[in-house]
Amino acid sequence: MKPGADKGLKRVFEKIGVPDDKPFTPDPFQIEAIDAVQEADCLVTAPTGAGKTWIAEEATRNCLAKKGRIWYATPLKALTNSIHARFSQLFGEENVGILTGDIKENADADVIIGTTEILRNQLYDAMYTGEDLNCDLIILDEAHYLGDAERGVVWEEIMIYLPVRIPLLLLSATIGNPDQIAGWLTAIRGRTCRIVENKRRPVPLHPIFLHPSGTLYPLLKKTAGPGEARLHDKVYKFASIKKPPVLAPPGRLPDFGDILTLMERYDLLPAIFFLKSRAECDNALKLCRNDLLNKTPQKKAALKATIEELVAGNPHLAAHPHRRDLEEKGCAAHHSGHLPAWKVVVETLMAKGLLNAMFATSTVAAGVNFPARSVVILNSDRFNGVDFQTLSPSEFQQMAGRAGRRGMDNIGFALVLPGKFMDLKGIAGLVNAPALNVDSQIKIDFSMVLNLLLSHTPEQVRTLLDHSFASYLIAAGEKRSKAARKRFGQDLALLWNDFLAHMDFLANEGFITRDGNLTEDGLWASKLRIDSPLLVAQGIRENLLPDRDPALLAAIMAAFVNEKEFKDDPLVEGALPKRLKQGFLEIRKGLKPFALKLLSSGFSAPNLFVQPAVLMYGWAHDTPWDELMTGSDYAEGDFARLILRTAENLRQIAKIGDSFPNVARTAAEAVDMILKEPVITQYH
Repeated sequence: MKPGADKGLKRVFEKIGVPDDKPFTPDPFQIEAIDAVQEADCLVTAPTGAGKTWIAEEATRNCLAKKGRIWYATPLKALTNSIHARFSQLFGEENVGILTGDIKENADADVIIGTTEILRNQLYDAMYTGEDLNCDLIILDEAHYLGDAERGVVWEEIMIYLPVRIPLLLLSATIGNPDQIAGWLTAIRGRTCRIVENKRRPVPLHPIFLHPSGTLYPLLKKTAGPGEARLHDKVYKFASIKKPPVLAPPGRLPDFGDILTLMERYDLLPAIFFLKSRAECDNALKLCRNDLLNKTPQKKAALKATIEELVAGNPHLAAHPHRRDLEEKGCAAHHSGHLPAWKVVVETLMAKGLLNAMFATSTVAAGVNFPARSVVILNSDRFNGVDFQTLSPSEFQQMAGRAGRRGMDNIGFALVLPGKFMDLKGIAGLVNAPALNVDSQIKIDFSMVLNLLLSHTPEQVRTLLDHSFASYLIAAGEKRSKAARKRFGQDLALLWNDFLAHMDFLANEGFITRDGNLTEDGLWASKLRIDSPLLVAQGIRENLLPDRDPALLAAIMAAFVNEKEFKDDPLVEGALPKRLKQGFLEIRKGLKPFALKLLSSGFSAPNLFVQPAVLMYGWAHDTPWDELMTGSDYAEGDFARLILRTAENLRQIAKIGDSFPNVARTAAEAVDMILKEPVITQYH
C-alpha cells in the first residue's frame, strides 16, 4: 500500500484542523427547543453531535430554577452512565441520581438519570397507588427507540401513561416521520407537541474511499444534484470490476497498521473502525503496530499514566490481556463481550483523545458519545443478532455521526473500505438518504397485563390501547397505503385479542378474576417485572424456588434469565454439586406442567439450561472469576450481563416480602453474593 490522495481531496484536507476557541453560542434550533418545552411537549430531531444534549441540560437548568424535578431516560446503560457523569458535573452530585437496575444511587434526587424500563415501572406504580409521578419534566433521549422491535413497547407505554401535566422533551437524530409522532402525542395528551428540526451537521461530513493501492478518493461525485448519490468516477470504475484488487484475502482482516499509517499521514486520526463481530474487533489489535505512538512520546506517556490511574486497585483490569495493545499501540477493542469496567477504561481514553483507533461493533454507534475525526466502515451490512441485514439509513447515520467532534474538528470523515461485504453503490445511497419512519411496536405481555389491571378495568385498558401509536397511524390513513392501513387495523384487532388471551390464561391460573380484578396471587405477581413473571410466580407459589439458600436461588434465576442455547445437558452428562443438581431437577420437573400450559396456549416459556446455573452457583460461592471463565461458553461481558440481569430479577423477588418473606429475604442475600468485582467496580 502506497499512501496517496486524489487531487480532488486537496482542498478538503486543507480544512482539517481544530476550530478557533471561542465562547459557545447556541444554534437557533437549540434556542427554539428551549422555548418550546416551556409551554408544550417538544420533539427535537437533529444530526448526531448537533447539540441535543445541550438542550436537555438547559431544560434541566430551567426546571431546577423553578424547584422542579427531572427524569432523564435513555435506552442504554452506557449512555445513562455518561449522562449521569455529565449532569453530576453540571448540577452537583448531590442533586443527581441514577437508576439502571444495576445501580441505584441518590434515588430521591431532583434529577434522575435512568433507563426507560425503570421509568415505565414507576409509572405502573403511580397508576396503582393513584399518586402523581413526582416529576416536572421527562426527557426521552434516543426517541427513535419507539420503533425498536424489542424495546419500542416500553417507550410507547411511557408516552401513553405519562400524566398530561408533565411536559415531554424527546431527542433523536434519526426519525423520518416526526410529524406523525408529534401528531399522535398531541392527540392523546391534549397538549401541543412542537417539532424542532435541524438537518445541518455542525461538523461537515466527507465520505471518502480507500483504494487497495493506498490512494484515497472522494466517495461521491461532486456534480451530483441535491439528494443524489453518484459514485466518484474512479470509485465507480473500481466497483464495476468483476474481480477488483483487495485489501485482504476473503475471510481475513486488512493490515490495519498500514491503514492507520496512511490515515495518520493525512491527519485523519483518531478513528473508530466498525467491524462485523467481537472476534474481528479483538483480532484487529494484532494487526496494528506501535510505530504511531512511538512518534508521540508525550502522548504515549500520558496514555500509560492514565491507564495506570484507571486500573489502579483492580487486579483484573490491571492484568487485562488488551492492556499492552492500549499502552504500546494506542488502539483498543470495544464490544459487549468485554467487562463493563474494561469498556469504561476504553471509553475514557477515547474521550480524552489518547487513542489512535477503537475497533467496535456497530452497537457503539447508538447514542454513546465517542467522537472521532473519522469513522471507518468495512461492511454495508450488519449482524442484528439473528442474521446479516443491509445497513439502514438510520444505522449508517448513527455510525457516520461519530465522525467530527464539535469544537475539536472542522470536518469529519467516513472512510469506506472495499471488501467482500461492501456494496459501494448501496453505501453511496445511504449518505444522504432520509431517516426511516418509526412505526408502533406495542405488544402485550403478562407483566403489562397484570400492572394495567392493577389500576384499570379491562374496558379502560382497551381505551389505553386505542391511544397507541398504531391506532393513530390508522386514523391518519390518508398518509398510508390501503394495504398498510389494513395491516395496522389487523394489528390493532390482534392487540386487543392478545390482551384478552393473556387475561383468559391469568384467570384460568388464578391470578385474576373473570371480570379482570387481580387476586391475591395477581397482586404480588404484578411486582415481578422480570423476564418470565408467570413461570417464576408459579415456582414461588408451589414452593419450588429455594427460600433458604441464596446461592442456589441465584443459580436457578440465572437459568430463567439466560438467553443462550445449549446442545448438551450436564444434568445428565456431567458431575454437578449435589445440591444444585437436586434443586435444578426439582424446578424443572415442578414447572414442566405449567410451562406446557403456557406453550399450548400460544405463549413462550424459556428452556431452563443448567450451564448458566452452574456458573452462577460457582460465582456465588466465590469461585475465582478467571477460573470460571476458563473454558466457559460465556464471554466475560456476557457473563457479567447475566449476573447483572439475574441480580435485577432477584431484586424484583425481594419486593414480595409481605407475601413470601423467606424467599424475598433470600433473594436480597443472593444479590449481595453475586454483585462483586470484577462485575461491580468503582466504575459500576
